[in-house]
Amino acid sequence: MRMRRKRNGAQRLQNCSEYMLSQPPYVKSENERLMIEIGCGKGAFMLALAAREPETTFIAIEKVPDVILLAAEKIKASELPNVKLLNADAGTLAQWFAPGSIERIYLNFSDPWPRPKHAKRRLTAPAYLELYKTLLSPNGAIFFKTDNRILFDYSLETLEQAGFRLENLTYDLHNSEYEEGNIHTEYEDNFSAKGFSINRVEAYVN
Repeated sequence: MRMRRKRNGAQRLQNCSEYMLSQPPYVKSENERLMIEIGCGKGAFMLALAAREPETTFIAIEKVPDVILLAAEKIKASELPNVKLLNADAGTLAQWFAPGSIERIYLNFSDPWPRPKHAKRRLTAPAYLELYKTLLSPNGAIFFKTDNRILFDYSLETLEQAGFRLENLTYDLHNSEYEEGNIHTEYEDNFSAKGFSINRVEAYVN
């Protein structure tokens, strides 16, 4: 379902411009730790993570302007200095980030694109994984969560085929040892309340 267009959205987004990346590339400092979330939605996950790790830089990425607007206004209200936003498609990330510059990529409840003919659009499709491998630092990782078991099984296969090392895998996150410290997303709580188990894995660059 499409999100209703926000009133005065362009102006409201402009009012949050200090939190938005506007021109590639993003150049990080020598000792800067950089983590990104692809498909950040309304930004709650990234805000919670940024508050927990104030010495790390977090960039929340969302391609839908009306969605990233909500994240931008939340981040501006939080006044956290270590969060930035990028309104872009995941396929353009090589324009924004240098090879080996990202320590961690978060994929939370990505669109499952359930039809086989749309599999290449999944954020864990082989072409995307090859892109992530170039951007991740040595022993960098993808942290992936989804309620969709079909997408999860597909992703485990593509991650292994791409040469990632899978660790800390669970098919029932909320009843596992990995729930401690887990930051819930809005989707996560909605799906869990409906009885769906949450799948989760860490995939490391070998």
